[in-house]
Amino acid sequence: MNIRSLTRGDGVVIGAAVVLFLASFLDLVGIDCPQGVDCSSYSSNAWDSLGIVMSIYIGGIIGAALIVVGRGMPGRKVAGLDLGQFGVALTVFALWTAFWTIIDANNAGAGLILGLLATIVLAAGALATPLVPALKAPLVGAPKPQVASPYGQPGHPGQGYGYPGAQQQPYGGQPGQPQPAYGGAQPGQPGPGQPSQGGQPGAPGPKQDGSSGGNFEPFWFAVPVARPLYGEDGSPSPIAELAPGTWYLAVEQRGPGLIAQTQDGRRGLLQDTTGIQRG
Repeated sequence: MNIRSLTRGDGVVIGAAVVLFLASFLDLVGIDCPQGVDCSSYSSNAWDSLGIVMSIYIGGIIGAALIVVGRGMPGRKVAGLDLGQFGVALTVFALWTAFWTIIDANNAGAGLILGLLATIVLAAGALATPLVPALKAPLVGAPKPQVASPYGQPGHPGQGYGYPGAQQQPYGGQPGQPQPAYGGAQPGQPGPGQPSQGGQPGAPGPKQDGSSGGNFEPFWFAVPVARPLYGEDGSPSPIAELAPGTWYLAVEQRGPGLIAQTQDGRRGLLQDTTGIQRG
């Protein structure tokens, strides 16, 4: 599960679920206790009523959990619905039940009042996250990768091809040798318009644009919005989700898409590469 794929809306949902859990231990109904009388035996919370605790409190908490798990593991379904969609339905059901329960109560206690407020925030966060840009922003900003890459330079962890801020080695160059600018003359070869020694024309240098398949250089990139990562075998179900604010390594070009590697080592096909930020 990719924690960095969680959004601010998911953070709102998680916070509301925690408040809902705490509210289940508070009194459902307020009691006007006469002075000098012990009324503790008359108080009750949600756990004393199976119907209320399962439909409002446990139902809302399970809905929040399904939303979060569905965000981190896209493609999982329950009864034909995505986990996130099923979780949203549960949060709305919890809000509906809490509303009519508190309407029917003669003297609502702190548990019912706080439970209603928590389910309002819970359902609103679940429904508004896909619609409000502020809630779709990443919950945790990911730092740039610092681990050693198989494409990195020896002694410089994380400074591989395409890594933001890295010194890039031109294709075909040797470490420690000066590299000419793109289109410039190679050492020992004549420049444009200059005759070569012995009347022999200079040999053309290797192609520098890296457009051919054999010259692909792995590079780091980030996506502008969350995008699914599909299996290399062409399966239609996503194996992971690339989240904004995280750097991923492109290791191979496959048609218009890229073979990307996540931070946990999984590899898959990114079909939509529009608007990606290259490091």
